[in-house]
Amino acid sequence: MRRASRDLPWRQPRYELALLALVAVAALTPVYAVDAQDISRLCLTGALEHGHLSADKCLPWAFDKSQYAGHLYSDKAPGMSAIELPAAEIVRLQPEHLGDRDPRLWAVRVLSSGLAFLLCAFLVGRVAEGIAPGCGGATLVAFALGTLAAPFAAANFGHLTAATLGFGAFLLAWSYRHLLAGLLVGAAVVVEYQAAGIAVILGVYVAARGGQRLLTYTAGVVPGVALLLAYNALAFGAPWHFSYRYIANGYVFAQNQGVFGVGLPKLYSTYEVFSGPGGLLVVSPVLVAAAWGLVLLARSHRREALVCAAVALFFVVINCGYFLPYGGISPGPRFLIPALPFLAIGLAPAFRWRPRLTALLTALSVVAMVGLTLVWSSSPHLHRTIWWELTRVPVHGAASRFVSHLAENALTWIVAGRIAAAIVVALAAAAALTLGLRSLPRSASSSRRGTIVVLVSLAAIAAADASALAEHPYRHHVLTVPTVVYTTITASTDAAFPGDEVDFDVAVENPAPDSAHAVLLEIEIPDGMRLLGAPAFDRGSGCKGTTRLTCNLDFLLARQTTDVRFATRVLPDAGPEQKVVAWASSEGVTDQRVSVTVVTGSN
Repeated sequence: MRRASRDLPWRQPRYELALLALVAVAALTPVYAVDAQDISRLCLTGALEHGHLSADKCLPWAFDKSQYAGHLYSDKAPGMSAIELPAAEIVRLQPEHLGDRDPRLWAVRVLSSGLAFLLCAFLVGRVAEGIAPGCGGATLVAFALGTLAAPFAAANFGHLTAATLGFGAFLLAWSYRHLLAGLLVGAAVVVEYQAAGIAVILGVYVAARGGQRLLTYTAGVVPGVALLLAYNALAFGAPWHFSYRYIANGYVFAQNQGVFGVGLPKLYSTYEVFSGPGGLLVVSPVLVAAAWGLVLLARSHRREALVCAAVALFFVVINCGYFLPYGGISPGPRFLIPALPFLAIGLAPAFRWRPRLTALLTALSVVAMVGLTLVWSSSPHLHRTIWWELTRVPVHGAASRFVSHLAENALTWIVAGRIAAAIVVALAAAAALTLGLRSLPRSASSSRRGTIVVLVSLAAIAAADASALAEHPYRHHVLTVPTVVYTTITASTDAAFPGDEVDFDVAVENPAPDSAHAVLLEIEIPDGMRLLGAPAFDRGSGCKGTTRLTCNLDFLLARQTTDVRFATRVLPDAGPEQKVVAWASSEGVTDQRVSVTVVTGSN
């Protein structure tokens, strides 16, 4: 007789098809503007269509790119670009001419990340219903519309696809289909490098069942890993050379720290992950209930609960250790999205244990996340949290920042205007929430310990919301436009002979009333000059390079200016003119290039 924990809990929740349809309307209809992710991934898609990996004609003006051996490549893992190839072919999308809010681009997003989103919601709902009958529908809605899965469903990122593949691999391993589990998690690694963490955790889980099963699982992982290593070898010269090693954008200095920009958890990043304007406790408090639920799940499925907790912890640590916790302009800490379905199955026992409280946290999360879904890619002027913006809508109406920055929506092809489309999305989300909660159990157990856990959790959520609204202790947050910094360059002389020393001073200014973060300075030194020693700097961690300097200036306070000074020697074979070029960026927003020319001659 098999043990109960061996059987995968699997049951269809009530109203499943209706819930999936309503969730699709709420999450998949936004038509976001073209962003760096689209260009980088779809340029590789176009290259694959023509049988090569570099995209020299498509990527010169892209932000997210890598450069190796004189060619330009996407800096992303290749899996998502390959997945998008059939959809791009069907709609005849040309990556070199991506149109802003192009319906074809929206279709490619929906047919890749969007389908992965719906499949993941389906899997979460089925397993949750198996764990706690009557709770599957509510869990499906809480995951799909109450977490960061919602705003990324119709966006061109690999996180949700990796989440679906990794979570599917976990469910297959749970049901003792180890070869298939390995195949899926290997595919997840091709989509997102960080999914290797899921592969390792599942490997430990399978190994606990015996060495033979681990060998079977490993055999399944091999094809995906081999495919990724082959891509690395063909594109970057060696199997162990990943795209981030050759990144060619304003974050090159920070990206080269630690493991592709990930180090030990940082205080600021940890604050942003949990209590920033897009922090988990602020916009997705239902995840607190998910954490309770994993503890409860351990009573009946201890190993599986440990796997879920380990995956969640792994991605939280990665996100807290990354130099840019939200990954740029984003509704929240997107790098932990692959862990969300693992966390979400904890909602089933949470709904059973505290149905009313978990339902309340779900409702709060759905309101916040649907709001972010409607505005996030076109909301550079929103301030504080989504809650602040939503409370201003009744007062300011169509003039509020939230309404004026509503994203385009596919529903506008049916109904008139973005406001009408947003109302339809809100109604669909409300209907999904109401329908999902209908089957919940009406009784809840109570204990002194449980009451303490609930009160502490609610206090943490309240403190995080208050901190985010007050913008304390950090004022910088994700829903603002990154500050533009300005660069000037001067030389000690405008004419020099071979052998002469020429000194340069590059000043970077932040003229704005807010701080500028992730400030990088790039300097190009011409072939006719040689750098004399390390540049002097006042802020940051210094400069790297000899002919192309990358200087990490960290951040500049409001209206602050900093200087980088360096000396060069004019070489004997220098041409008649030598031009030194410099430019600075803040959070990826780059200032115009400035230059100074030194006329050189012979003695």
